[in-house]
Amino acid sequence: MTRTTGAAPPPDAAGPATGAGGPGTTAADRATRTGISRQEAVAAQPAVATPVPSRRSRRPAGPRGGWVPWLYLAPALAVLGGLLAYPVYQLGLMSVLQYTQAQVSGGEPTSFRGLSNYRELFADDQFWQVLLATIGFAAACVLSTLAVGCALAVLLTRVRAVPRLTLLLAALGAWATPTVTGSTVWLFLFDPDFGPVNRLLGLGDFSWTYGRYSAFLLVLLEVVWCSFPFVMVTVYAGIRAVPGEVLEAAALDGASQWRTWRSVLAPMLRPILVIVTVQSVIWDFKVFTQIYVMTDGGGIAGQNLVLNVYAYQKAFASSQYSLGSAIGVVTLLILLGVTLGYLRLLRRRGEDL
Repeated sequence: MTRTTGAAPPPDAAGPATGAGGPGTTAADRATRTGISRQEAVAAQPAVATPVPSRRSRRPAGPRGGWVPWLYLAPALAVLGGLLAYPVYQLGLMSVLQYTQAQVSGGEPTSFRGLSNYRELFADDQFWQVLLATIGFAAACVLSTLAVGCALAVLLTRVRAVPRLTLLLAALGAWATPTVTGSTVWLFLFDPDFGPVNRLLGLGDFSWTYGRYSAFLLVLLEVVWCSFPFVMVTVYAGIRAVPGEVLEAAALDGASQWRTWRSVLAPMLRPILVIVTVQSVIWDFKVFTQIYVMTDGGGIAGQNLVLNVYAYQKAFASSQYSLGSAIGVVTLLILLGVTLGYLRLLRRRGEDL
């Protein structure tokens, strides 16, 4: 007699697929044992993620991305190289030579002086006075131009079509006026004998160009008048690109006009403001025509000299072309330093330019 030790396992439980939850069971088998429908069992299975090809893998390989942009920039770089590189090279070369009227006429040979021209320039007290006056005057012009331009840009978004068109045409007219013409017109407006400004203000025969600070103020007003349209048009275009929902949200939160500009518009327009600021610094730091025309070559006893007018006097009035070239090189280095320093500061703050 054969002794049995237990009942034989059911056929569906044999092998490795033992029990309802075994690894060999399917959704249909589990549905049969648990009493749920086949559709519910299939729907209860976990979804398998389909691998998505990386976007980086679809990017074309090869070195084209490195030099193709330079092909588009090559024509502009060639023009700038011809118009800027050679004059800057000649300016730097003349600044290290002995080059006066005697060398120009051929009476004496040109000799190499190295940094002697720069040492002579830095030892001149008048140079440092002119440099400080130039920095202060340029800073006042830049701040005033940005303030007027940004304020009028915001105003353009608040007025109707006809006043907006009138303001734009007037600003573009000021922008298109030649510098010599604009300076002459401003001199007439503030003339002590025939100018209407003195009559309206009751100043009598007050001469704006006689005093140092009043002359600088007069030139500053003319510089702002011919420079603010660039800032106004550029900032206005940036404001028009800001989504209307952002400004509506600020208005619903009860933000004032100044608060909206400082906390909403200015951060969003920071790349545009960087451009207009750098351009204004370059333009206002190298002002020449307005100072030369309105103060008759730099004012009484040179009290209204700036670096460009000072370089002109050294090079052409005194025939010291080497010193004039050295002043030009110093001006170029100052502008490069200010621009690169400002951009580096923004980079450190994490701003996108």
